[in-house]
Amino acid sequence: MAERQHRGTVVTAGLMVCVCLGAGGCSGTGSAAEDPRASDPVETLHRAAETLVEAGSSRATTSMEMAIGGTRVTIRGEGDYDYRRQLGRLKVQLPQNPSGTADHRPITELLAPGALFMKNRGAGVPADKWVRVDTATLSDGNLVTGGATDPYAAAELLRGTRRATYLGRTEFAGVEVRHYRGTADLTTAARHASKGVREALAAAAKGFATAEVPFDVYLDDQGRIRKIRHRFRFVNGLQKGTVAVASTTLLYDFGAPVDVRLPASKDIYAGKIAEQ
Repeated sequence: MAERQHRGTVVTAGLMVCVCLGAGGCSGTGSAAEDPRASDPVETLHRAAETLVEAGSSRATTSMEMAIGGTRVTIRGEGDYDYRRQLGRLKVQLPQNPSGTADHRPITELLAPGALFMKNRGAGVPADKWVRVDTATLSDGNLVTGGATDPYAAAELLRGTRRATYLGRTEFAGVEVRHYRGTADLTTAARHASKGVREALAAAAKGFATAEVPFDVYLDDQGRIRKIRHRFRFVNGLQKGTVAVASTTLLYDFGAPVDVRLPASKDIYAGKIAEQ
């Protein structure tokens, strides 16, 4: 498999930058005194990943917004995730081209500890083959590369929360939630993350323009993430300066059955990935 397949900027270009060429937040008011669970926001957020594991699984909807060359694009995804096995499946839809038509079929992504599998990747890859990428070799740890942030990695990133403020209760999708805003440090998150996510977050800590990641997160009464929005900044190898990316993940239908099967070795493409 070509070396460029494993470089974060190249894969990112394939899913995000090329589309340029061809979810709002809720608000609420209140104080921590209203809610005993919110008395220590940092500690509450440090436990968010463990709470998802206890929940077992969920459905997920993702969106990733970025601007390149004055053009703003949004990549959307939808699927499900098994937090105990750290396995997920997303169908990611690239934006339409300027004419209003889609250039590419949806990309199917399988998320696994240390790996990202993509089908319908394009770039000369046969339609029936998967591309496998080692997430620890990506400069962003696959927080941005795949066009969607791994839902469990999004939660594990909160282990690096250094500062957080409880902004009160509000309602999201018919569910009462607590709104927190803060900043997480990728280096700290990697140090405390589970084995399957640790190396990817460590790579992101080195590859992003800054290790500090601002976020807004909404937890339900069980402490489960219902919505989380991260704001990343990474260095794009195709243009000068940094690129700002806002990644939003919505989680719902907890406990839903999830059946993710990773591809057999014979179904993984071993050829050269074309430039896009």
